[in-house]
Amino acid sequence: MRNFKWLRSSYVAMVMVFLYAPIAVLITYSFNANKSRGAWTGFTFDWYGKLFQNDAIIAAFGNTLLVAAISSVVATIVGTAAAIGINSLNSKAKQLVRNITYLPIINPDIITGVSLMLLFVFAREKMNIPIDAGYLTLILAHITFNIPYVIFNVMPKLRQLDQFTYEAALDLGCTPWQAFRKVIIPEISPAILAGFLMALTMSMDDFVISYFTTGPASQTLPIRIYAMTRRRISPEINALSTIVFVVVLTVLLVSYLSEGQKERKLLRQERETRLALHIRKEEGV
Repeated sequence: MRNFKWLRSSYVAMVMVFLYAPIAVLITYSFNANKSRGAWTGFTFDWYGKLFQNDAIIAAFGNTLLVAAISSVVATIVGTAAAIGINSLNSKAKQLVRNITYLPIINPDIITGVSLMLLFVFAREKMNIPIDAGYLTLILAHITFNIPYVIFNVMPKLRQLDQFTYEAALDLGCTPWQAFRKVIIPEISPAILAGFLMALTMSMDDFVISYFTTGPASQTLPIRIYAMTRRRISPEINALSTIVFVVVLTVLLVSYLSEGQKERKLLRQERETRLALHIRKEEGV
């Protein structure tokens, strides 16, 4: 049994090394004074200073944040509403709609990107809709591929809900909107937050779909990095990747700690409620 435990630990350690060793190398060389990746010549923060002086990268990063924020918020609202609607369908219709919703996720990104590009071209040239490649097409494309991720984060939480809680709120005098806002939303809020974070991450990380739907003035960070790496990989890219990794890691840690705090608070409230009920029962006896 101990041998199997050692094998399991070794396997997990190898997987962690395989996943995070490249990131560790990238972070290390973001502090290398030498441009070359072949030799370490000293510790420096110069590449971080030059990064913040690079107007092209700063503009691309701003575009990425703008597109990711808008598309994630809209996708979270639409995806949550869609998940609630799908959950209210009968079993056959629910299964059919869920399978259709899987298609954008399973579909290769390049097909989705080309399809959206052709759709925007068709809308502009055949339907006379003034929609040029730029921020609008980029945001619409990101909303399109983010919605399924939100749906599949919210759906499991909806299946766990007690339907009688919503009906009890209606019986106690709440309107349907009040019951939805005060009962359903608080119960599924962790899933909504998880869907939003996934949509935000996917939007910031996307390259293929953005490449086909962006314009010259709305290039995102992945596209800018790709353009830079076609010539030569600059240490500024290492510094930028390190900052992005630290920010994402911080957001995940904060989300994990906040969710853990909420769970501990709920458990404490549950214990206090059980204790109060036990005391009342003993006093009644």
